[in-house]
Amino acid sequence: MTYYEEQINKINERMGKDYLYQQVMLAKKFIDIHFAEDINLAQIAGKAFFSKFHFIRLFKNIYNKTPHQYLTEVRINKAKQLLKAGKKVEDVCYLVGFTSIGSFKVLFKRHTKKTPVFYKQNSRAEQVIPHTPFHYLPLYCFFQNSNFQDGQ
Repeated sequence: MTYYEEQINKINERMGKDYLYQQVMLAKKFIDIHFAEDINLAQIAGKAFFSKFHFIRLFKNIYNKTPHQYLTEVRINKAKQLLKAGKKVEDVCYLVGFTSIGSFKVLFKRHTKKTPVFYKQNSRAEQVIPHTPFHYLPLYCFFQNSNFQDGQ
């Protein structure tokens, strides 16, 4: 163990784990609120009052991902909501905090295994057919496409 790591461990013991968790949670809440803005690691770590490197280590120990990975995940999840609501891909890109449509499309596909356009089209198709148990689906389709009307 290096001298630096020993000093951090001593500080952590003195402060207590509760304090560390609270500070990291404050920074996580900052990400949750300001995800669409141009925020960086220095700002996020500053909310927890830790150095960037110490903050990354603590965040990863608590959430099993780096702050940047978490920020990207939050942005992608919000993008999925906006695409389901029918927003344009270009608008969604900027609304969730990405500055490049190309990088947004690449990251979106990496996280969802679908392009934003494909995701939007499929989510719209899911909204057209209400949730119907699979074994009733043929009946649902039959009555939707027939001249059958209630009461006649």
